[in-house]
Amino acid sequence: MATVISPVADTCRAAKRAARALAQIETAVKDAALEAIASALKERAGEVLSANEHDMQAGREAEIGGALLDRLRLDEARIAAIAQGVRRIAALADPVGELIDGYRLPNGLDVRKVRVPLGVVAVIYEARPNVTIDAAALCLKSGNAIVLRGSSSATHSNAALGQIAAEAAVAAGLPHGAVNLVAGGGHEELAELATQADTVDLIIPRGGERLKEALQAVATVPVLYAASGNCHVYVDASAELDQAEAIVINAKTQRPGVCNAAETLLIHRECAPEFVPRILRSLGAAGVRVRADERTIALASARGSAPAEAAVARAPDVVLEAAGEEDEYLDLTLAVRVVDSLQEAIGHIGRYGSGHSEAIVTRDTVAARAFQRGVDAACVYVNASTRFTDGGEFGMGAEIGNSTQKLHARGPIGLRELCTSKYLVEGDGHVRV
Repeated sequence: MATVISPVADTCRAAKRAARALAQIETAVKDAALEAIASALKERAGEVLSANEHDMQAGREAEIGGALLDRLRLDEARIAAIAQGVRRIAALADPVGELIDGYRLPNGLDVRKVRVPLGVVAVIYEARPNVTIDAAALCLKSGNAIVLRGSSSATHSNAALGQIAAEAAVAAGLPHGAVNLVAGGGHEELAELATQADTVDLIIPRGGERLKEALQAVATVPVLYAASGNCHVYVDASAELDQAEAIVINAKTQRPGVCNAAETLLIHRECAPEFVPRILRSLGAAGVRVRADERTIALASARGSAPAEAAVARAPDVVLEAAGEEDEYLDLTLAVRVVDSLQEAIGHIGRYGSGHSEAIVTRDTVAARAFQRGVDAACVYVNASTRFTDGGEFGMGAEIGNSTQKLHARGPIGLRELCTSKYLVEGDGHVRV
């Protein structure tokens, strides 16, 4: 039976030993291990649900809020979806050994650049127990050992899921230490994990700014931040307003407690007189609290045109507040601003955006291209919701998180992002002169 929870340094050393073996294991064995994990999740769903209820009850008693409870909650459908995600990862091409580039030098040396595993990946995450399995599956498929460190709010859920994954992986032929879980302790444990430079090759934190700051203060291991998402939707002057309304409502309300949900709506002044009352009506019906600038508030109460007057008259009560400092709300709260131009929208996003996902709604191709060029973010959308920023939606099976950095990966972190490269050089007695 695999030991899942153990002291940090011992765990990382075990992972390092496993990583050396994993790097050489055939694709078929890795895929069989993933299938075994998916099957075990279904067979042992009762254990997972029981453990999750312990965490949910503790969360309710601690009043952690609806958004965090939604992230924490597991049910049969969510467990089935997690298992299906594991199977999707198993069905993907193995990135290990994939040829990136190849050529022959003038001196006759053959040079190939191929993908290889990073080695040991530590994933630190908050509240989301599904990450335990998503991250483990992605790391195993890409030939990496994994050290998982979840939050105390999901202690029981993570322990159950980690135990299932570790046992199934070993039974299917993967080495002991391939999947490891360290208890969700305090800052001392986090600092210890972040300084295991001899055994851990990369840390991926998936959480808020406080986690990021805590790691930045102590980490000696390279860190790839799967950071928060302060995402915007900009409705351009030429936007088709039915389409804009559908995109805004989806981006804000489909699942408000996730990092790819929209937190700010920017509206061009030319379409604002018609669109502001209309979108406020829909946001109000969806229970969204709006933090609006003065121009938005003025348009909400304006009676300047028949369509606007009718929209406001039919609108249910929408909670309008004065605009505050922009933030990642992670609930049914949306900042709304009226801007004078596309360039003002791009500038606003550059100031407040977190580099995660940004969207424009427009029928103007020139405006769309200017937005794509001008906005510096991992994912930039034209006429689509920010909610699509997800490894599963992008065909990666799942993701560990969404990187807002530029090195070494950006956007959803999937199989290829969990690899580095090496050069394989072959000669025939070549010596340098």
